[in-house]
Amino acid sequence: MTNKYLYLRFIFSVTLLSIGSSLLFTSASGASTNLPVLSDHSSASVSMASEYRLGRNWARMLRGSAPLLHDPLIFHYLDELLWNIAPHSQLTDRRLELIVLDNPTFNAFAVPGGVIGVHAGLITAAESEDELISVLAHELAHLSQRHFAQRIEEERRNRPLVLAGILASILIAAADQQGGVAALSSTMGASAQAQLTFSRRNEAEADRIGMQTMVAADRDPKAMPQMFSRLQRSYRFYGQRPPEFLLSHPVTEARIADSLNRAETLPRVSPRPYTPEFDIIRTRIEVHFSDQPGEILKRFIADTQRDNPAIAHYGAMLAAMRTNQLELARQHFEQLPQQWAQHAYIKLSELELLLAENDFTQAESRSEAMMALYPDSMPVMKMHARVMYTTGQPERAVPIYKHLLQDYPTDTDSWYQLAEAEGLSGNITGVHEARIEYFLLTGNIDSAIQQITFAKREANLHPSDLARLEQLEAETLEIRRQIKEDL
Repeated sequence: MTNKYLYLRFIFSVTLLSIGSSLLFTSASGASTNLPVLSDHSSASVSMASEYRLGRNWARMLRGSAPLLHDPLIFHYLDELLWNIAPHSQLTDRRLELIVLDNPTFNAFAVPGGVIGVHAGLITAAESEDELISVLAHELAHLSQRHFAQRIEEERRNRPLVLAGILASILIAAADQQGGVAALSSTMGASAQAQLTFSRRNEAEADRIGMQTMVAADRDPKAMPQMFSRLQRSYRFYGQRPPEFLLSHPVTEARIADSLNRAETLPRVSPRPYTPEFDIIRTRIEVHFSDQPGEILKRFIADTQRDNPAIAHYGAMLAAMRTNQLELARQHFEQLPQQWAQHAYIKLSELELLLAENDFTQAESRSEAMMALYPDSMPVMKMHARVMYTTGQPERAVPIYKHLLQDYPTDTDSWYQLAEAEGLSGNITGVHEARIEYFLLTGNIDSAIQQITFAKREANLHPSDLARLEQLEAETLEIRRQIKEDL
């Protein structure tokens, strides 16, 4: 367990105890209903610039402490959904960053600075794309209404570590779900409300504005109460512990009923034509998180005789790949219906199969063809770079990763892979620079400084390279100062 993790956990425990004591007092006095509103000066007491800086530096610590899911198809799908609804939200600052965590629990969160986090397991809790979108719309509403700033102002005078505690609770649950629960449970004696990240009023406001966002984006607002009901029913799978999402976003029968009633008053949206993206991604995640791939393979094979053979064949293909039954995987791929077989996500999945089969000639040919069709697609570029690297052409992978990082500068996996490709291509300065960026994005400031020192010792360093390293050194020291100041 890292010192950083222990530090955040300590902050979280101390902070929740102080919040719990405060909530006991405010409940008795009735003051808890007097929350600041957006139109008064209270939210402005925490500047948006401060929120942005704190959230982005916290995101560095999250990337370095919690396992991220580096599946380009899953990330691309969620990122597309987020940007599908963000223009219809009330956000004024749309510098958003999506972080997908390799965590099977049902959770999502929003952090000041436009950081949206999704535990990949949440997708398996949804039964439709709109249900999944409803959670993203809800989190965007928390950001647009600046609920974090309101909470800080509410506790500002006597409890300056409130936001640190809130962020620590998210990080703990993301990095270690059992640890997150233990940290929450340790404070329950002080107050049951100590588990709640937001007030009930803020949750209701996020529901209302989130549903308005959904309508504006031509999505069914009824999907939000449906999703919350589904999460609430999942209690039975968790024993005495609710899903992480319900710990930070408490759902009651009254809240579900209220949101259902509100949805009835909103304009109706037209049904959307079926597309397979949601089913493809949900199936990928289901196979990814299965701890018994042989059993899930049997289930998908049996399901090929039922109502949704496309999902079943795709699931069987992925599960067979996990169990190294590549001929069986190929058989199920060949049985996919045309609508699925022609989908870009399925073609990329076949590229994964071709690499597993060591059919590098076909993999390179298909990958080149996809790059011609989708030259700016994030998952296509990442898969093409992987094919180039795997087929012994790292020098061709380097420009692809650099192109990717222009649009996705916080993609730690691309920085890591770029460093590897630069090394095999013989560009030592490029290795150092990519590693420095990787360490900065994962909050490993000491390693970034050490890497800069190593880079500056290289013989025959070009003046432009030295200038770039000195710039990176200044940025690194500034980030270190900010993190110490904020956290």
